[in-house]
Amino acid sequence: MTDEAVIDQPPIRNNDYSPLDPPALGEWDPSLSVSVIIPAYGGQHRLDLALAALAAQTYPDHLMEVIVVDDGSGPPLRLPEIAPAGARIEMADPAGWGTANAVNTGAALSEGRIIQRLDADMVVCREHIEALARWHHLADYLVTIGAKKFIEEPAISASQVHDGVRGGSLGAIFDLSNALASSTEQTIQRTNGLRASRNPYHVCTGPTVSMRRETFHAVGGVDPAVLRGEDTEFAYRLAQSGVVFIPDMAAEAVHLGLPAQRLDRERAVQVVAPYLAQRVPLRRDLRKDRGRRWLVPYVEVVLHVDAPGDQVRKAVNAALEGTAGDVIVTLVAPWSQLPEGRHPVIDDPFFDLRLLREHFSHDERVRLADTVASTPAPIPFRYTGPVSVPLGDDSLERMIGVMQGGDRPGMLVVDLAGDGTATLERTEALGRAKLLGADDVVTSIKATHGVRHGDRSEFWPVKTAPPAPVKEPVRKPAKDAPAQNAPSPTGASARSSAQKPAQARPESWLGRLRTRPRSG
Repeated sequence: MTDEAVIDQPPIRNNDYSPLDPPALGEWDPSLSVSVIIPAYGGQHRLDLALAALAAQTYPDHLMEVIVVDDGSGPPLRLPEIAPAGARIEMADPAGWGTANAVNTGAALSEGRIIQRLDADMVVCREHIEALARWHHLADYLVTIGAKKFIEEPAISASQVHDGVRGGSLGAIFDLSNALASSTEQTIQRTNGLRASRNPYHVCTGPTVSMRRETFHAVGGVDPAVLRGEDTEFAYRLAQSGVVFIPDMAAEAVHLGLPAQRLDRERAVQVVAPYLAQRVPLRRDLRKDRGRRWLVPYVEVVLHVDAPGDQVRKAVNAALEGTAGDVIVTLVAPWSQLPEGRHPVIDDPFFDLRLLREHFSHDERVRLADTVASTPAPIPFRYTGPVSVPLGDDSLERMIGVMQGGDRPGMLVVDLAGDGTATLERTEALGRAKLLGADDVVTSIKATHGVRHGDRSEFWPVKTAPPAPVKEPVRKPAKDAPAQNAPSPTGASARSSAQKPAQARPESWLGRLRTRPRSG
């Protein structure tokens, strides 16, 4: 099988990869090279066991390199006696530290067509690399995920691991009767191998995952600023790029040591939350603070500046003040073509455009762009509508509700009658169209995610005025009837009242100036 075999790639609906038929293990001839990247900090013995297992793989030696990235271990890690033929140790980029920095260092130094990330405390079965790599020979926009079980680290040597893996069974090496199954595997089983998963990136948690190298670099690699949860955040960005996630339970592995959640669950959850809250907008449960501004917004609102400035400002304000809240607005106009330097101010031919630029250029929630990007990733949704129809208070929330419910379409098109149409696009659907090289994006989205149509009243409901309050009738007193409870002045008091002169109004400052005697 050669690289040319992946040119005609089947359009996969959402994450249902059923159209793909991988070859049986041991019954095909691989052609793509694999770079196994192992970030490591200390733990020499566990690394020895991991490398011993990799030395017994069924994937061809000439197509596999193993790069261990030492993240500043003391003493430095060494290459053990039992290791794959193409294994070497590299030092992590000294400009940073942590797992993400180490993985990115290894990816930058690697040469393989497939990047396989593997933890340094994972002992894999002999078909592990082959099982995950076979999918990448079928299509180039896949992310494959291996299986794993957690065990307490036993007293075992590297030679025992190597011989056991080569013999074909992890169960012959480790006592798996008390092994702890990964929680992600329960999700995989419940969703038919992620085929029916609504957010498959959730299970892509890092210890063993592979993808084409162009896929890794297209999303910018792993974020070194994320110290915990970096694998989930990376998987989220992969999802927005349009990839398909495929778990392969034949790629078995044993994780030496229990998961961090078992050791201190509360802190393990707490330390991840702020990183994901800032970068994964789909985690609405982490964004409960109203009025906050987040690193990655929930929706991009695209407005083309083709109307008077006051109309544009009204549309921008409507987008920012809606109930969705977590929004960024992109105003599209030829901003870069505005002449710089000396120019007329009042009679400027670009008068309106310059005023709009000044009006919004200092608002971090508003971006000025000459053109619309092919995808708003990592923002998960993009709305595009006419300036003449400002968003209603809850229009975006209503539209997103439709996109997130039912069959989760990739695009929603709303008929605005005489005002044109408004669309809400799912970023992962746009990303899939881009990965497939689609000339017609809408046709591609119809095939991979579906397109739903709606009308204006569904998302811009007419607000009915509340009924006017009923006024009690005012009863007028009978004509010529004496006023009740109002005694009239009599005698001396009446005469005093009549003779009392009207109180003089205070003179104004202008009057005082006019009557002031002049000197001289």
